Amino acid sequence: MRRHEPVSHARRPKRTYWQAAAGLTATIVALVLVLSAWSGGRPRSPLGTTPAAGGQSQAGEQPVPIVIARVGALSIKLPVARSAVTAIGYHASPDTVALSPEGTQANEGLLTRLFHRIVGSGNGGLNYYELSGGTGTDNGALDVGAAPKTDVYAPVNGKIVQIGPYIVNGISIGNRIDIRPDDDATLIVSMTRLWPDPRLEIGTAVTAGVNPPVGTVADFSKVEHQKLAHYTQDQGNHVTIEVFPAATSILP
Repeated sequence: MRRHEPVSHARRPKRTYWQAAAGLTATIVALVLVLSAWSGGRPRSPLGTTPAAGGQSQAGEQPVPIVIARVGALSIKLPVARSAVTAIGYHASPDTVALSPEGTQANEGLLTRLFHRIVGSGNGGLNYYELSGGTGTDNGALDVGAAPKTDVYAPVNGKIVQIGPYIVNGISIGNRIDIRPDDDATLIVSMTRLWPDPRLEIGTAVTAGVNPPVGTVADFSKVEHQKLAHYTQDQGNHVTIEVFPAATSILP
């Protein structure tokens, strides 16, 4: 008789499933809150410092010798004083060589940021932003934000090979300065959105981050809306650095 009695199985209460779902939801919310706390709720300072009043560097202050991007063996160094940096951004640009950012992307996706936090694969160092829009090579242009009239220094050791006008929306404003770097003569490092130092001329040797500066940041706020402004507390003025293959005619 006992062998034929039905076996009763304990049923798991339905509320267990609801409790698991609630626990998972609470975990996700907690992660979002923690990540929000890490980001500070506002654009992060590029170098962990507060820009000087007006964004301009103190008199005589020169950039720290920190590498902000690389192109193969060529290192691109910070072109303005540390205290003057408002934000750093990368965007697409035609006909350029892709830059490899040094640092941590401050506006990366939530899941990517969480992954980097968990596995500890973040690059550390300075913060930068990926800017939308543009065509051509991804990360082909590097924008280093600073207030107008901020001193700009050479980002590489080399020689000036060209100084010419820079035109935006049909308006000539600021100049373009091309430098042939000592470390790779097959490339040209181009700087735009700045006014050149009047003493600068073709053939002048320059050293990264060393006086005299090659120019000052030009004010573009009246001719276009600058995307870097989304991550700064000003109008987003900046100096742009791009790297191009050197024309055969200027190779030694």
